[in-house]
Amino acid sequence: MRTAYHEALEAARLDVVRLGALVGDAVAAAVGSLERRDTSLAARVIAGDDDVDMLRRRVEQTCIELIWKQQPVAGELRQVAAMLEIVTDLERIGDYAVEIAKLSIKLTDVAIRPARVEIGRIAAIALEMLRETMRSYTESDATIAELVIQRDDEVDALYARGIEALQDEMQADSGMVRAGTIMLFVLANLERVGDRAQNVAWHTKEMLGKG
Repeated sequence: MRTAYHEALEAARLDVVRLGALVGDAVAAAVGSLERRDTSLAARVIAGDDDVDMLRRRVEQTCIELIWKQQPVAGELRQVAAMLEIVTDLERIGDYAVEIAKLSIKLTDVAIRPARVEIGRIAAIALEMLRETMRSYTESDATIAELVIQRDDEVDALYARGIEALQDEMQADSGMVRAGTIMLFVLANLERVGDRAQNVAWHTKEMLGKG
């Protein structure tokens, strides 16, 4: 019984790692579709959301069965609880990727965004936070998780600067209002990716008893 329990626990942990990689790829592809005005890539991101949802449900089902059938002890219970929290945050990151992909399709036939809005930079930092937070989870490293938590301020600062730049552009040129409004939503989704990566880092620290 305990062997089967630990095998199920490890399978769920690997699924969490797979989910992190899947949503990271989705965000990168969504931003790429925006940068290159690539509607086919955006469509693939949107279609791929079903895989994200399926993987989340699989982890949740395994965790519920582990709690119900095996009654895990304290350290194991923290690990199972963390998985449930983490897959929720990762699934939401997948949703943000889908939203960015949909927004990129809306931007296909409008003017190129203002150069001062650093979409590529904010996306790169948010994605690095996600990669590092998943590394902290995989390696059970609270120090890496803490560094991710601290980096969220960088995303917030770029987000605020991007909003200001867009507002300036829209005030100066009414023809930028449609594109600028869409870009505001893109920025908001990227900022939330950083927030969710930070959440995963907090859950990892709690799992390790360092929260």
